Amino acid sequence: MSINPPESDGGLAKWLAARAGELLLAVRAEHGHADPAALKAAGDRASHEFLLAELARWRPTDTVLSEEDDDSRRSVSAGGGPTRLDADRVWIIDPLDGTREFSEEGRSDWAVHVALWHRHASTPHRLIAGAVGLPAQGRVLNTELPLRSRADRTGDGAPIRLAASRSRPPAFLTDLAEEIGAQLVPMGSAGAKIAAVVTGEVDAYIHAGGQYEWDSAAPVAVATAAGFHACRIDGSALTYNEVDPRLPDLLVCRPELATPLLAALSRQLSTANAGSAPSETSLVRKEER
Repeated sequence: MSINPPESDGGLAKWLAARAGELLLAVRAEHGHADPAALKAAGDRASHEFLLAELARWRPTDTVLSEEDDDSRRSVSAGGGPTRLDADRVWIIDPLDGTREFSEEGRSDWAVHVALWHRHASTPHRLIAGAVGLPAQGRVLNTELPLRSRADRTGDGAPIRLAASRSRPPAFLTDLAEEIGAQLVPMGSAGAKIAAVVTGEVDAYIHAGGQYEWDSAAPVAVATAAGFHACRIDGSALTYNEVDPRLPDLLVCRPELATPLLAALSRQLSTANAGSAPSETSLVRKEER
């Protein structure tokens, strides 16, 4: 890996994700797995500090939104608020997506997320560059050299493969899978799940309840650059760099599956809410990130 990053934003995102991944692998090797909590904290801190330092060095006029420095928790009284809301360029990063998987020996389904939001971008999500590093798998998916959506699977007879949380999938997901004859494929972090859609290991990822912008920005940038569909579970657009960075639900899938999956989601969510006031907690259990 070059000491200096490429000049392009996409190249920088890839370089940052790769370098942070190398650092996390070193932290994992140094600390071992005897104390998972200490390993998680050390990994989060090392990757966060590295990414902030390198972004300050290579993009000093840009701003950053990071999981480890959630500025939405700061006071917005007297007309204040996060400075990123006035910025044209905001890097949205998750230094370590999937801390649980990172702390478990032998697991590779954790990731590093680096994405760039631009105010004047033409897409609804306004993400113009992104990279998802999968350090334990030895790869970085990115928007500069995107993988392309595989051949249309409509009518091939094979069940749809849905990436799902290992331990706490959304409450409606099992019912949805039964309705459409889908196969649930358990795996770890959000980044690993969306990466699995892009690489063809699964066909879709559906999430509801408990995510933030940094959980999906880089994976969504990579997926949409590769021709995959990404939206909220009601079909509306994903938007980033909002005052409140909570972004609790999304669908990422092969493009030909978007319409049938959204229709099935609409039916399942209507059933889940029947007879009660709709709320996020009434629909889902909080999925692990």
